[in-house]
Amino acid sequence: MEQTRLEKLLEFIKNEPNDEFLQYAIATEYLKLNDHARALEYYETLVKDHPEYFGTYYHLGKLYELLNRKDEAIATYQKGMEITLASRNSHAYNELQGALRMAQGLEEDDDDY
Repeated sequence: MEQTRLEKLLEFIKNEPNDEFLQYAIATEYLKLNDHARALEYYETLVKDHPEYFGTYYHLGKLYELLNRKDEAIATYQKGMEITLASRNSHAYNELQGALRMAQGLEEDDDDY
């Protein structure tokens, strides 16, 4: 029987439990499977343990929005914007700023998350 992508990632992380890319990939796979609780667990751990891994903030914010946790989504986007501003990553900053504005109702959401 062939392993799924998630099963492979879970095997990899046994050897590298602190690898932020693997954690991010696992969270994303759980999200694809609509396992919001597990995705949330991995994304929240990432922002706690690897706050500079800025890609997490957008997806965690979107997941909070999906779960009707708007205030947490807004706070997540804002924190991500601080991180990306400090690291001078204007592309990620702009994505987070757009997500924040949509969450605040300042722009129309054209994202099919």
